[in-house]
Amino acid sequence: MEHIEKIIVSIHLNDEEVLLGELASGGKNIYFKYYTDFIKRGLEISPIKLKLNNQVNKADPIPFDGLFGVFADSLPDGWGKLLLDRALTARGIEVGDITVLDRLAYVGSNGMGALTYKPEIEEKGQISFNIELDEIAKATNQIINGAATDVLDELFKLGGSSGGARPKILVGYNPNTQHLIGADKKLPNGYEHWLIKFSSSFDKPDIANIEYAYYKMALDAGIEMSESKLFKGLSGQVYFGTKRFDREGNKRLHMHSAAGIMHDNFRLSNIDYGDLMDCAFNLERDVKAYEKILRLAAFNVFAHNRDDHSKNFAFLMDANGSWKVAPAYDLTFSSSGHGMHSTTVAREGKNPTKKHLMELGEYFKIKNASKIIDEVQAVVFNWKTYADQCEVSPESKNRIEKIIGRKG
Repeated sequence: MEHIEKIIVSIHLNDEEVLLGELASGGKNIYFKYYTDFIKRGLEISPIKLKLNNQVNKADPIPFDGLFGVFADSLPDGWGKLLLDRALTARGIEVGDITVLDRLAYVGSNGMGALTYKPEIEEKGQISFNIELDEIAKATNQIINGAATDVLDELFKLGGSSGGARPKILVGYNPNTQHLIGADKKLPNGYEHWLIKFSSSFDKPDIANIEYAYYKMALDAGIEMSESKLFKGLSGQVYFGTKRFDREGNKRLHMHSAAGIMHDNFRLSNIDYGDLMDCAFNLERDVKAYEKILRLAAFNVFAHNRDDHSKNFAFLMDANGSWKVAPAYDLTFSSSGHGMHSTTVAREGKNPTKKHLMELGEYFKIKNASKIIDEVQAVVFNWKTYADQCEVSPESKNRIEKIIGRKG
């Protein structure tokens, strides 16, 4: 295939598509330059690693293959990357030959957040099957196991821009009729942008119930999350879904992951919750940002969510350039691949406790740190109530209780 050499990047601010700048390939490097008209707006889309300037900018090769983190955030990883690679292979395209600019062209206008890319390599046609969740779950298992499936193209359209390891689809959901449709760029009236997850081969059968219980628990612990619910297939099997916080109706919001904004390799991360606190405060310019991150850190410690890597935290920018910590997401019971917290707590990753959380609170002079931590701990220690409400299996309920019940 002929490789993409130049990409024009736009950002959607409310209903306005604004030209942002150009990405260009130059040998082994990728360069980016803001357009002069965008610079005049004074909006910092990536205020740590790609500040507004009229220079030709070049990112380091690591950690994002020469891209700045703000653009790397648009690329699918995990499930989305798997779908794209399988779709390309089915077309006889060698995946190893695909460049990051080629991948951005496949993302085009279908990515998460507010950035879009041209030229756009569009997949032709509409989704040609009804969104029946059990059938999609079956098809995702075929993809995971390497089997050919005749709905690969449809799955790519539904989930090819998503990140994270677990299979997922992006849909339009009508809360009044309970109807699901493919997540077109503009949804009909009455529909909202949602994301629905499916289990991987290593997940427990009640993984959706567990994540829903964690969602309920996090809300009671004072953590902001996007509306979530359990969707049910024809068989009665349930699937966890959440309303997308990078969309308000059909308007797009600029989203930047902590990994992207700090240029952290989330797979080999060495960041601490203190780094997240610094980043959040610098963006929000409000001491309450410290409290938000401390509350989230306490929840992840007490609820044993160790898959707390830097791509699982994000920030949102509105059309006026104001930033805030995004609603929390991917909160569930997890030991992570290496058994430790992906983000350390006062540099402790193996067994962080209230002592380490208090170290953060004291360092950042959070006056009510102890109160925040105790509030979260009290909610999490009531885990069995949430498990029963959300129909978590007795086996999973007791297994999780044994681990989180001894944290302090």
